[in-house]
Amino acid sequence: MAKPSYWNKAKKYLSKKDKTLAKLISKYKGSLVSRDDAYYSLLKSIVGQQISVAAANSVWKKLEKKARKIRPLKISKLSKRQLSSCGLSRQKIEYIRIITKKFIDKSICIKKLKQLNDEEAIKYLSTIKGVGKWTAEMFLFFNQLRPDIFPIQDIGLLRAISIHYKTKYPPSSDQLNYFKRKWSPYCTVATWYLWRSIDPVPVKY
Repeated sequence: MAKPSYWNKAKKYLSKKDKTLAKLISKYKGSLVSRDDAYYSLLKSIVGQQISVAAANSVWKKLEKKARKIRPLKISKLSKRQLSSCGLSRQKIEYIRIITKKFIDKSICIKKLKQLNDEEAIKYLSTIKGVGKWTAEMFLFFNQLRPDIFPIQDIGLLRAISIHYKTKYPPSSDQLNYFKRKWSPYCTVATWYLWRSIDPVPVKY
């Protein structure tokens, strides 16, 4: 699992632009890596919706144990009761089943994303029931390794910004726009380091 080709360039760029990020970049080792497994990434993003990283990891471990392997056919064989016993809500079970079916019948084309810019890709992914903006952004971030994703609905990112930049929580849309302009075209890298600063284990989807 190699780091993105732009990572070192982005680190230098952001360190010059932002003293706070420069400190975080020198403090934390590692980088974003892709598992290169579209189904795994999308499913993990669904599981992680609107719950803490710790809660999402707990549910995910139970799901992995039940399915033995996170593969569309394996997940499709689990009953609603089995999925529910992993700690999944009724709504998330429905979303997981929809996505699983789309991967089995190949009605979702991940290769198509390569031809789309970030906004178009988010729109395309959001046509799947259960995939909203945050989930689509997590997928583009972790699976596609896109360099300029800035997930402003993400609680962890908002918390890290308010801690390191001494803003109220949540930061205002004006403040978020300011950071987006400042960190672009490497918002993904800035976000990764901000997450890293509040979570001992690097976030992965």
